[in-house]
Amino acid sequence: MRRKDFLFTLGAAGLGLGVSGPANALFQESPLQLPPLLINDQGSSIQTIGDWLEKRAVIRERWLAYLGAMEQNPNIPVLRILKEERVSGLIRQYVAYEGEPGREGEPGSTVYGYLLKPEKIQEKLPGVVALHSTSDTQMLHIAGVREGKIVPFGYRLAQQGFVVFCPQNFLWHQNEGRHWEAQAAHYIKTHPGSRGMAKMLFDARRAVDVLQSLEEVDSSRIGAMGHSLGAKEAFYLGAFDERVQVIVSNEGGIGIHMSNWDALWYLGKEIHQFGHLHHEVLALAAPKPFLLIGGDSADGEQSRPYIEAVKPVYALYGSKENLQLRNHGQGHSAAPVTETWTYDWMKDHLS
Repeated sequence: MRRKDFLFTLGAAGLGLGVSGPANALFQESPLQLPPLLINDQGSSIQTIGDWLEKRAVIRERWLAYLGAMEQNPNIPVLRILKEERVSGLIRQYVAYEGEPGREGEPGSTVYGYLLKPEKIQEKLPGVVALHSTSDTQMLHIAGVREGKIVPFGYRLAQQGFVVFCPQNFLWHQNEGRHWEAQAAHYIKTHPGSRGMAKMLFDARRAVDVLQSLEEVDSSRIGAMGHSLGAKEAFYLGAFDERVQVIVSNEGGIGIHMSNWDALWYLGKEIHQFGHLHHEVLALAAPKPFLLIGGDSADGEQSRPYIEAVKPVYALYGSKENLQLRNHGQGHSAAPVTETWTYDWMKDHLS
């Protein structure tokens, strides 16, 4: 079900947010002033965490209403193991589980993913939701099943002592052969008022449910990471799911105009009339450790205004160091140094 009965004003319609590029192309964001976050409705400065939490609640509900966010599945996920193998000291399982619950006795939707964990576990381990890119539609690379140019982030995180779950993005599960744009349109048709990113958030949160259901996972130590498409999902998951404690977003394009956020499968063209920007969503993650990685393609130096705009919120918690931007300047692909940054960030903050 979608969230209902929440009224919000669009506001700030004159921010110059109407320019967009082709749905599948990256494009540069025009310079703009990001409205300060630590100002209340009366125009006074917010100086306490309590006052910020009041504004945070408003921001959170406003964005969830725009998304047409879905109620989470209350059922504990039950994993059906479709394939299991042991490789390099790991157990890798290809699993299926219920995503959206069924209605009136009907079966729910089926989602697929790879679960990776060390073969020998002596104590509860931190868990990570590792979200794949558009180039890894079957999760084969991120899970280390197939070698190639795409980094096996999930596989290598598991090698370093994490329990990792790599779910499949909704654009490719049960799509009946539809192209991803047609799949997004199909979702929107069957979920009126909801947007593609609402479905991605639902599925990513369901992946957290999977990790929490495992006895070998320490539920207080859960992280999220992703590259490109997966970076966008990790960004939203870290902002809207309180169970996620650490986030790495790699080349997703933090600003709405910095990549194809207005595509049907993300936020839709209406995002340019919404009147609110992504520094609000990033601020929802405070004070969680959040690492934004750029290559001067989708993210990079052009992302710095977003980091600087949100740092005052982190400063309220005394945690400015928890929000960082690192730029390798080597384009959109995951350069080798991104692995070091990702694994170290997870180990430093979850181990």
